[in-house]
Amino acid sequence: MASSSYSNPPCAACKFLRRKCTPDCIFAPYFPPEEPQKFINVHKIFGASNVSKLLNEVHPHQREDTVNSLAYEAEARVKDPVYGCVGAISVLQRQVMSLQKELDSTNADLIRYACGEMMPNNIQLHGTSRQMHGDGGGGSFGHSGSYFPNGDDHNQEG
Repeated sequence: MASSSYSNPPCAACKFLRRKCTPDCIFAPYFPPEEPQKFINVHKIFGASNVSKLLNEVHPHQREDTVNSLAYEAEARVKDPVYGCVGAISVLQRQVMSLQKELDSTNADLIRYACGEMMPNNIQLHGTSRQMHGDGGGGSFGHSGSYFPNGDDHNQEG
């Protein structure tokens, strides 16, 4: 057992490609043996040769980010072959827009409520038939306690 002793397992890339993993392997620091799927996805989408060329072209301090980006894109592309990560980004952008509309609507309701609180009784709010203290229901906040600063009960009729 001289120089052929087995010391470290090959990286996921070398194991998948069935080649000897050398100490200067460009893949070893970024594709550990316990994460084979990471390399499988990257290889399937980009190819080992292209990834190797890319890693050799970027600065060593940029390689980890490069591999993480490639792995993310490859995983997204495997899950959604047509849109990849762009599809995920689009879904998230639509969610942000929807939540922004909901937030704007809620803020507008709060402004209407705050302005309505300062109006005299019996003034209609923005064309609705509800009056400040006479909406006849549980109020817009869904509870029966008073939420007016002067202590008036919201179910009180004038």
